[in-house]
Amino acid sequence: MTTEAPSDAREVAMASIEGALGRDPDRIVALAHPEDYVDDFVAIGEFRGKEAVRAFFGELFAAMPDFEMSVERVVSDEGAVAVKWRAEATFSGGPFQGIRATGKRVSLRGVDFFEIEDGLIRRNTIFYDGASFARQIGMLPPEGSLPDRTMLRLFNLKTRLLRPFRRRRASA
Repeated sequence: MTTEAPSDAREVAMASIEGALGRDPDRIVALAHPEDYVDDFVAIGEFRGKEAVRAFFGELFAAMPDFEMSVERVVSDEGAVAVKWRAEATFSGGPFQGIRATGKRVSLRGVDFFEIEDGLIRRNTIFYDGASFARQIGMLPPEGSLPDRTMLRLFNLKTRLLRPFRRRRASA
C-alpha cells in the first residue's frame, strides 16, 4: 500500500504534528527540507537539521514517557501553518536539556508556526512559556510565592544599585 505525499501546507504541517502526537521523532522530521531545516524553540533555542530535531524530540520523549499532546486549532494558507496545541506529561524519565527528571507533572500551551516551501518544512517556530515549564518542574519558585517575590525584590535592588554604573559606562 502506498501513501500519497501531502498536497498542501496544512497537510505537511499536520504530518509533523501527528509525529509529535505519536511520540515518533522520525515522523516529526519526515517532511522536513533535507538541507535547510530549522526548529526554533523560542524558549530554548534553534535546532538545525533533521538529526538535531530528531535528537531533541527523542530526548523529550525519553524524559517525559507519558507525553500527550492535543491540537486545539489549525490556521493555514499556502505557505504557513499555525497549530495551537496543549501538551501534558510527567517529567519522570531521563534528563531534558541538562535538567534531571523531577517527577513533576507539566501542562503547557503553545503554538507551532510552520513555514512550508515546495511541500517541505523549512522552518518551525515553536512558542510556549518556558518560565511556566521551569515553575512546574520546580526549577523556578511558584508564581507569587515568597521565594518568587523575594527574587523579584532582589533583582530590582540589584538593578537600582547598578544604575549609576550603567550611566557612567553609557556616558564614557
